[in-house]
Amino acid sequence: MIPRTVTCLLYEIKATIHEMLTSSFIFLPGVGPVTERRWWHEGLFDWRSFLDRSSIAGLSEHRKLWYDGEIREAQSLTEKGSLHMFGSRLPRREHWRLYEICRSRAGYLDIETTGASPESGEVTVVGLHREGKTTTLVRGENLTAERLQGELDHCTLLVTFFGSVFDVPYLSAKFPGLRFPTLHFDLCFAARRLALRGGLKHIEQELGIDRDTTISGLDGLDAVRLWFQWRRGDRIARDTLLSYNRADTENLVLLADRFYEDMVSRFGPASLSTTLQPAYSQ
Repeated sequence: MIPRTVTCLLYEIKATIHEMLTSSFIFLPGVGPVTERRWWHEGLFDWRSFLDRSSIAGLSEHRKLWYDGEIREAQSLTEKGSLHMFGSRLPRREHWRLYEICRSRAGYLDIETTGASPESGEVTVVGLHREGKTTTLVRGENLTAERLQGELDHCTLLVTFFGSVFDVPYLSAKFPGLRFPTLHFDLCFAARRLALRGGLKHIEQELGIDRDTTISGLDGLDAVRLWFQWRRGDRIARDTLLSYNRADTENLVLLADRFYEDMVSRFGPASLSTTLQPAYSQ
């Protein structure tokens, strides 16, 4: 039989899987991953449990009161929906922690280009998926700064694959003044932390995510080729290009959901369950 204390602990860990934001302490001044993990080990799984403790080992009374105030402010910001203000206190690589609470207002973004640098190239297609619907903006048709900004303004959290390095800087160069959400969950860097290598398509294959046979095997270079074929009058190339971009964009939803759960299991309080394994046989 599992002892009651262990059962309660496992319940607390399970609860935090969908509440990673309120299990986070690294936004507090002077608190890093090592301290945060130590607190989780000590049973401080969320803000409520921290506030309920009159004292914390290793913290002076003054610092405990200071942190209490910071946590209450964080609670207020999240309750008001001011997640961008709270998120600015987290390291960018930790923005994934806000995914669950921001999911209904997440924007999944992927772009295609002519293959050259922003100085000499152009954005050809922008795919943005939000609230279960994908919007495709095409150069020369409906891709304008105003239309793109209107879509981005509905997003609290941006989800991309390598977008912090490629998509966002490219769009910023071609559409100066474009405003992006403060919060950004870049799946490429989450994948690296989860020991997944390769590009988007390779990772999809590794995780068993299939694409339609008409676009299976296509990559970014094919997207460039398809664009120029279409400009020369090939309508089938246009349809294939837009289908390819749509898959790139919509598959980000599947990856983000999977990566979030895996990140919680690997780097959140849920990871403590592995340290409890010996207790199961007691």
